[in-house]
Amino acid sequence: MAGSAWGGSEELWSRSALELMKTQVRVSASVAEWSSFHPRIAALRENGISLHVRRSGYPIWRRGLHRFFGRKGSLELTEFERFLSCDPPHLVVMSSGNPFPPIELAEFCASRGLPFATIGHCNSDGWWVSDQDARRLRDVLPTARCCYFVSNANRILAEKQIGVELGNVEIVRNPFNVPFGAAPPWPSVPSAQQLRLACVGRLDPNAKGQDILLEALVGPPWSSRPWHLSLFGDGLCAETLKRLTERFGLAQRVTFAGQVSDIVEIWKTHHVLVLPSRCEGMPLALIEAMLCGRPAVVTDVAGHAEIVCDGLTGFLAKAPTVAFFRAALEAMWARRGELESMGKAAALSIRQKVPGDPIGVFVQKLKALTCEAKRSQSDDIFRSTRVDRVSACDAQSVRL
Repeated sequence: MAGSAWGGSEELWSRSALELMKTQVRVSASVAEWSSFHPRIAALRENGISLHVRRSGYPIWRRGLHRFFGRKGSLELTEFERFLSCDPPHLVVMSSGNPFPPIELAEFCASRGLPFATIGHCNSDGWWVSDQDARRLRDVLPTARCCYFVSNANRILAEKQIGVELGNVEIVRNPFNVPFGAAPPWPSVPSAQQLRLACVGRLDPNAKGQDILLEALVGPPWSSRPWHLSLFGDGLCAETLKRLTERFGLAQRVTFAGQVSDIVEIWKTHHVLVLPSRCEGMPLALIEAMLCGRPAVVTDVAGHAEIVCDGLTGFLAKAPTVAFFRAALEAMWARRGELESMGKAAALSIRQKVPGDPIGVFVQKLKALTCEAKRSQSDDIFRSTRVDRVSACDAQSVRL
């Protein structure tokens, strides 16, 4: 993705790429340009994966020359064509932080007979494409070997947004950053039974809705209750959220805990995940919290309701608004004595809904698509050669 140097949507493709390399599959990756590579991107290159860096901008003279010579498509597409043409792959996988792939690239692959698959990691009711783009997507997506989504709700919404039901769809799960058997003990709270809440995600209210959460906790009855909130993660809105916390009078109640590499450590000291997202796919933070035996208060967007059972393994806010999220928090507080048992139910439930090795599952899917694509290409070559031979024989017969 190009919006930030790293995010949850990068986990599946990057870890799958590393796993494919271990099985002697050659992998190249196209990554967005940043001033310096994120350590996880650098690790790809260190493990032998060839990186193609997409520039974030081109000088005016370069774009002028592109138009002067009448090149079709964008300059970015031209650069990508060169990348793919140097060593044509057996399979192209387009992983996007949005529900749909870059249309130009998908159309290029389809027109050149390059087998491709797509992965859509996030969607929102507010993300609608134009009629023209919807028509293009209706034409090109059915030609993909598979269109993967990380939640069924995102698939349903994507089909609504372009006005067609896709037949070549599968749901895949993102890898998580805790052991599948993680079981941190329920935190003890000696100080007046203080409830410790954790919001885990990049500091980006556009997607994660931290402003909704902060405002929901303002004033009575929360001002007289024993609770503390930790905001984990970093992002472009960190300063704004800190100012908002001060403005709401919550500075003593809220800790900005930064980026944490050991997720299990979070759940050794916190009781409940609070995730007021405005848009999602299937957030790693939710899966990880449930694996660690913690209930969650989340908005009913994307795939949340597919893994959270309201009132049994967590609480669903009907929509990402302050009023609805405050109501879900109230429901959680009213049953705070049951939170530990709800966490245990969440731990059992999530292990029935996600595989223990999501990367292994996805790698097998990609290898199967690659083998299928290679067979198709071989069949096409065979048929083409056979037609040429028959035509030659026919021609000879005519001459004879």
